Amino acid sequence: MRTKTLLIAGFIVILATSCTDDANLKQNISGKAGEIMVVMNKYSWESGPGQSLRSILAVDFPYLPQQEPLFTIFNINENAFSSIFHTHRNIIICNINSELDEAKMVIQKDIWASPQIVVTLSGPDNESVRECIDNNRDLLRNALEQAERNRVIQNSKKFEERSIRNYVSTMLGGSPFFPTGYKIKKRADNFTWIAYETTYTTQGVFIYTYPYRNEEDLTLSRIIAERNLKLEKEVPGPLDNTYMTTNSLIEPSLRWVNYNNRQFVEIRGLWDVKNDFMGGPFVSHCFYDKDNHNIVVLEAFVYAPRYPKRDYLRQVESIIYSFEWQKE
Repeated sequence: MRTKTLLIAGFIVILATSCTDDANLKQNISGKAGEIMVVMNKYSWESGPGQSLRSILAVDFPYLPQQEPLFTIFNINENAFSSIFHTHRNIIICNINSELDEAKMVIQKDIWASPQIVVTLSGPDNESVRECIDNNRDLLRNALEQAERNRVIQNSKKFEERSIRNYVSTMLGGSPFFPTGYKIKKRADNFTWIAYETTYTTQGVFIYTYPYRNEEDLTLSRIIAERNLKLEKEVPGPLDNTYMTTNSLIEPSLRWVNYNNRQFVEIRGLWDVKNDFMGGPFVSHCFYDKDNHNIVVLEAFVYAPRYPKRDYLRQVESIIYSFEWQKE
């Protein structure tokens, strides 16, 4: 509805191009995960358009123990945008041209590389481009976040640990896609713990259910109460009388999400280990099972005390976004 309104207003035009036929012929993308290249002259970067982009894309990533930006943004002048930069994964190009009648935003895929997203902002002056950015902040942010998510999902499907999906599908009737390296760490009644672990990091997924009772099942209080009960039982800490729980000092957030023909509640928060000093971020997706007898919870979490956590969380969060019901 928001997009439709903006289109009717004539303020923005969105062009989504699909290059599935020849995407495989393009170069692989360059650049680090979560990185955005902004092609814009210095004056625009330091004034309205650049300021608006930073206020949308360089804000703090939500619910991390330390401050980290949503995206890492760097600017190059339009004159320096040579072919060596064309393969970057996320590109925003600003085009100020006094002969243009209005400002618009065009979103395209796989122009020079694959899987790539290129956003072109055009307008007669800096102020009109700034307004274009501000009026479409959600669309811009969501497009870039989805591009990062899709890359992880694509790799998860390409390099899949199929035995894990088969096991989870038997339990739930559907499953996310888990890439090579993930292993089932624990199997219990209505609870599975799947993780990719290195010496200093853990990217984990909990999959569990709790009984459906009424419409209160997908409220924040019920979800967190069920989470704490389940994790106290199934996820012990390193010492006696220690276990994973929800950080009680910072209240988690809740929002409804419609994604890939599914509707679910997304919870973001911080986890702790009771009576210990371990902790980190988590994201949960909570939804009804096909028969509406249970609430299904897919939870992604990260433990990486030595490292920034944004990219680790985005990777494992993308895995739970890949959930698909089994085809009947």
